[in-house]
Amino acid sequence: MQTTSFWIALLLAGFLEVIWVIFLKQTQGFTKFFPSMMFLLTAIASMWLLAYAMRVIPISLAYPIWTGIGAVGSVLIGLFFFGETLSWIQVLFLCFVVTGIVGLKIFS
Repeated sequence: MQTTSFWIALLLAGFLEVIWVIFLKQTQGFTKFFPSMMFLLTAIASMWLLAYAMRVIPISLAYPIWTGIGAVGSVLIGLFFFGETLSWIQVLFLCFVVTGIVGLKIFS
């Protein structure tokens, strides 16, 4: 079975996770209607794509990659769009996350 579409779905699910985290921040505790609805839609789409990807990709690989994309992406969005900062030690541990994701894929 060709797995390319499942890997693309997993990557899209990870990117949508980053998007829903942005909308989650903008909901201000779900008091803002539009960001709340966008959060809901992107979260559902992300979960649906993750579930689709896990039809072929093992959970032990799909879920860590999905959460890793979301975690690293959220940190980068925080840095570049919300003015958050990182110490050098936080950058080091973020690199460990990326290394772990790549290692899971390479050695699967």
